[in-house]
This record gives sequence, C-alpha cells and structure tokens, in this order.
Amino acid sequence: MVSTATPVCAFGTPAPDFELPGTDGRQHSLASCRGPNGLLVMFICNHCPYVKAVLDRIIRDGRELATLGIGCVAIMSNDPSDYPEDGWDEMVRIARDRAFPFPYLLDADQSVARAYGAVCTPDFFGYDASLGLQYRGRLDASRKEAAPDDAPRDLFNAMRQVAETGTGPREQVPSIGCSIKWRSA
Repeated sequence: MVSTATPVCAFGTPAPDFELPGTDGRQHSLASCRGPNGLLVMFICNHCPYVKAVLDRIIRDGRELATLGIGCVAIMSNDPSDYPEDGWDEMVRIARDRAFPFPYLLDADQSVARAYGAVCTPDFFGYDASLGLQYRGRLDASRKEAAPDDAPRDLFNAMRQVAETGTGPREQVPSIGCSIKWRSA
C-alpha cells in the first residue's frame, strides 16, 4: 500500500455536486448531506489500515459535528477488484455494524473522487455553510495506529471553528493514508 499525503487547502473552492447510492438504500446528494453550518466530506474505505485505526474517532466526530450543524458524509471510491473488502456488501455491513451516523456512499465510477481531487483514505474536505472549502487536513496525529486519546482533535476543532466563524484554520496538517485504488484504464 502506498502512503499518500493530501495537498494544502485551497480555501473557498466550491464543493462539487454528487448523487450517489448509500448503504441505507437511498440516493444522497450534496444538498441532502449538508448541514446548516457546513459539510464534511470524507473519502474512506473498508480495508485501509489508516481508516481502520481511526474509524471510531470518525464516527465520534460525525456525531458531535451534527450537533454543531455540520453535515457529514463518507464516500468509498476505491476499485474493489483487488480489494474485495471494499465491495458493496462489506460497506453495508460495516455501516450497519458500526452504526455510522452519516451516509456511506459508493462512488463506483470514481467520478466524485476525481471531482474533489481526493488522493487517499482517509481524505477530509471541510466546507462552510456556503459550501466553500475551509479544511483539507488530518483527523488527528494518528497514522496506521491511533494517536493517544489526548491527542488534539484537528478535524473536529477545525470544523467547530467553521461552524462558529465560517472560516477554517490557516494552519492545517495534511492527512495521510493509503492511495485511492483507481480503476485500470
């Protein structure tokens, strides 16, 4: 697996629209996922050790961000051909078993990941109420192992700031994770 870091936040970049199927059996769009104070779009998958190390924290933060008016959505864009654990049935099982508090969507043709410029799992895009990009950083200091419980909550604190002020922090540490598994041409 190749480790990849995300690029620096391009403040104000508009969120690309999408309409994707969710593990809950419904179609979800940018409009249906956003909250009154913003939206967190997360590119994750089932097999990645970086995601597995922080999945409990992602779920916790999703619940807490909802109380601040920040909508959350997780999107799986990997090609499951070489990674069956990223297939639809596993997505449904994990979302159900872990009680995801946000929609978990399948980007089968990878067009949404390409539109966002997603490069790895996890990859986080935090938007303000007008859906302008304000955060493109890490969850916390975790890597393939979870950071200590008392580690600063970079993502949560940034999105709380977005909910309260409409702007993200100027200093952001890139996320790191496994590269997105793109389909062969």
